[in-house]
This record gives sequence, C-alpha cells and structure tokens, in this order.
Amino acid sequence: MDFTITEEHRALREAVSAISREFGNGYYTQKAEAREFTLELWEALGKHGFVGVNIPEEYGGGGGGLVELAIVCEETAAAGSPLLLLLVASAISGEVISTFGTPEQRQEWLPRLASGAGRVVFAITEPDAGSNTHRISTAAVKDGDGYVLRGQKHFISGIDVADAVLVVARTGTDDRGDAELSLFVVDTDAPGLTAQPLPVAVALPERQYTLFLDDVHVSADRLIGTEGAGFKQVFHGLNPERVTGAALLVGIGRYALAQAADYANQRQVWDVPIGSHQGVSHALAKAKIEVEAAALVTAKAAWLHDQGLPAGEASNMAKYLAAEAALSALDAAIQCHGGNGVASEYGLIPLWGLARLLRIAPVNREMILNFVAQHSLGLPRSY
Repeated sequence: MDFTITEEHRALREAVSAISREFGNGYYTQKAEAREFTLELWEALGKHGFVGVNIPEEYGGGGGGLVELAIVCEETAAAGSPLLLLLVASAISGEVISTFGTPEQRQEWLPRLASGAGRVVFAITEPDAGSNTHRISTAAVKDGDGYVLRGQKHFISGIDVADAVLVVARTGTDDRGDAELSLFVVDTDAPGLTAQPLPVAVALPERQYTLFLDDVHVSADRLIGTEGAGFKQVFHGLNPERVTGAALLVGIGRYALAQAADYANQRQVWDVPIGSHQGVSHALAKAKIEVEAAALVTAKAAWLHDQGLPAGEASNMAKYLAAEAALSALDAAIQCHGGNGVASEYGLIPLWGLARLLRIAPVNREMILNFVAQHSLGLPRSY
C-alpha cells in the first residue's frame, strides 16, 4: 500500500489550484449571492482540459478516471470556489455516456463535455418519489420512431446553463411491480419541456428547477444503451456523484480550516493570537482530523470505482464522512472568526450553505446509515 502522491497527481492538483485561485472565494461569494453560474471559472478549467479530465482521450478528454475528477473537485473547492455542477455534468453524465452511450452518442456529447463547452445535467428526483427509483412516475412511451416523455422532476440543478438533461424515465414495470427504467438525453429547448425556477434560501451559483415534461418527443437515438437498462446505468453514475461530492466537501473543509488558521494566527486579543487558546485551537484540530479521514475514504472510493471493484460502501461512507467533516470545519472556522464569520467579506456562509445542502443531497446521511446497517453489517432492512 502506497500513500505517496504521484507526480502526475501533484501536477494536476497544482494546475487546478492555480487556475481556481485566480478566481478565489470572493468571486464565488459574489456569484453565489447573485445566483449566477460560475461560468468564467468553468470555461477556464475546460480550456485546460480539467472539466473533462475523466473523459476518454479519443473524445478530447484527459483520459483519467474518477480519481482525477475527484482531485479537480477538491482543488477548486480548496481554493474557495467549489463547482457543484461537476457532480452532474462530469461525474454522472460523463460517466454514463462514456460507459453506456452508443458510438454516435459518445461522438456527439463527449467532446463537448470534455472541453466544458457543453453541459448535460441529470434529472432523477421527483416530488413524490425523491430518489426512490422504484417509484418514479415520469414515463417514456414508444411513439413511432421515438418516445414521448411525460412527468415531473424536482430539484434539478443547472438546467439553465445546460445543453441537455439526462432524464430517468419509466419504460415498463417488472414482475414485482417496480419500474423498469431507461435514460434519455433531452435537449433543454425541446418542445414540451418547461423549467420552472425552484427558490431556495441557500445562496448558490447553481439554480434549482422543477421540470415539467408535457409530451416531449425524442427520437430513438436519444435512448442511452438499451431500453430497460436504466437501473444499472443510474447506479453507475450515482457512485461517482457521491465520490465527487465528498471530494468537493473535503476541499471546502480544507479551505475553511486554512482561513481559520490564518485568522487565528493574526487576530490578537489580550496581546496573544487567539489561536494560542485551546478553546479555539482544539476545535480546528478536531476538524482537521475529520477532514483528513474523509479525504482518505474518498480516495479509496474513487480508486475502487476506477478499478471496476464494488464501490458502493466506500462511496456512501465517503459522502457521509465528508459532509460531517466539512460542516465541522466550517462551524469551527465561523466561530473562530467571531462576528466576521458571517460577514460577506470572509465568504464562509455560502460555503456552509453548500455543505449543509450536501449533507442532504444527493443522498442524505440517514439513507447512508440505512445502507451501511443493511449491507455492511447485515442488519434487517429498516425501510
């Protein structure tokens, strides 16, 4: 077992960090408070091949895997400018189309994803089903040479800055009465597709939407792979989403602790830096340990996925640990800053909102605990 960082990964971290720091947390905070997508940072990373670092080289990507994409997610966040859309456009859509798409679909979409010029977001959650794939009601019915999609999706990120959306739809019912799923690439300007903004109190650059699919017609070549194979496709994409989400949270934790340590070294009360007081330093040290532990499990999960080994357990654990660690780091950092912790100038509150959101999405910690109890410990299913 070797924990040495390779020169290739060290160079990747340094390059992504350098670009991201040119924008920094002030840029992110401004965009988050205005609810504007961080397009300039996205394009800068895309120009240098980092948005598509996990896309095969033959389609203009970096030829890396989830390990490399997780590094990109972590380093952007560690610079104070996390890119939430990487979790769906690169981790889910990139992985699903690369693995299950037809040669024509790969040729159409992967070069655009690799360069950052195109974005494909993901639509699975529904008002009455959440992420329970067995209860999805959005349906795709065969119609001539294609399909007609009808239904509703909820809490869909970034549809306003995407070219297309990967829609999970029911195309049949199995013997147990559960949905047989299929995935379709739907253009965001397709007739019958309406995106309604879903207001959220958290300040994010990526807006949330409810999607209405009212008789949206797609040609048969928009079906990913084969009809009814969507369940396997979805879960192939969800593990990368959880791993990249964990990596992003690790980066947020690193940023918060770096800012807090700097502040605690400089801020003096009663003639000594506040960092000399254990009431301040111990909270930051505890958070540092938690962030490092989350980083290790995240790296393991990414490696397992890239090796084609079962990664569900590690991906869920990484997501759980990273969300808790990032929130612990942010809470300690905000407390360390005192009143400045909630000042826009210091940019901690938007990051707290994102980390708090990622304790819920894309899978909440309670469902992760259910998974570990059932699949890791062999306990009875609780839901």
